Amino acid sequence: MAGPRIIFMGTPEFAVPSLGALIMNGYDIVAVVSSPDKPAGRGLKMRRSAVSKFASDNLIRLLQPYKLSEPSFINDIQDLKPDIMVVVAFRKLPAEVWKIPAIGTFNLHASLLPQYKGAAPINHAIINGEKSSGITSFLLDETIDTGKIIFQQEIAIAPDDSAGNLHDKMMREGAKLVVNTVKALFSGKVKTIDQSTLIKDKDKLKKAPKINSKDCYIDWDRKNSDVYNFIRGLFPHPGARTIFRKGSVDHMVKIGKCKCMKEHQHLGPGEIDSDGKNYLMIGTAGCAIDIERLQLEGRKFMSVQEFLRGFDIKNTLVIKGPPA
Repeated sequence: MAGPRIIFMGTPEFAVPSLGALIMNGYDIVAVVSSPDKPAGRGLKMRRSAVSKFASDNLIRLLQPYKLSEPSFINDIQDLKPDIMVVVAFRKLPAEVWKIPAIGTFNLHASLLPQYKGAAPINHAIINGEKSSGITSFLLDETIDTGKIIFQQEIAIAPDDSAGNLHDKMMREGAKLVVNTVKALFSGKVKTIDQSTLIKDKDKLKKAPKINSKDCYIDWDRKNSDVYNFIRGLFPHPGARTIFRKGSVDHMVKIGKCKCMKEHQHLGPGEIDSDGKNYLMIGTAGCAIDIERLQLEGRKFMSVQEFLRGFDIKNTLVIKGPPA
């Protein structure tokens, strides 16, 4: 019996290994759907998404609709007669699209649903100090991240994992889960789980809303572990931020790699300890954060030693939250 006809939908790098794994396992990808090319950078050159580029490089039919409700796009999907549609890091699909496949449409989500529904599950899991998270494949339904669960896999979060590290772990394991989900759906041997059966106390459900730039400023009045988790939960994107005030000038700085110190209790929240050459520590409510990499606005991330060579840290004030 021939395998399923598959349409794959995705945009960023996170989705590419899943598409590649399906191809490597011999599945028939009849089309890939990704975001339209967009102008980016100082020169506003047109930039392709990671998935678009991968599809083109592998000579797979590529659809890039501006609106997923466009009749011409829906007709294209119907004409392709997909058995399964796979969605990884893509936009919300209208019902008239996800209902088209004969077998169904499923999504890969970077959490153990029903926990951490939303756009930024990886970031929020680390910010909240979780020791584990996971990935879930589930069937799409009328609302976001609520469909019946097909498979789940738990993934450990190491004490020094950043959002970037966890992203890469989930990206690799997610590709395997996507292949196993397609295999199971096509075989018809799937027993799905209603998410409502996993909810014992709705008050304990943690959400993962989109993170905006205003949400990225460090509150140095929080305890040490909270600040540390906040920084690694936003690294490398969108980046935990603070303001260094030098005289009358404010410098927005992103904090990258750092350590959670257990000494330096003499530092108050937002107070700086530095020799001006080799180290830079900022106090929290209890201890200090030892900063190893940081980024001035408009510059690349650099080591703290590189930063201190070009920035006089003396008489610098640290603003404890977002700028007024």
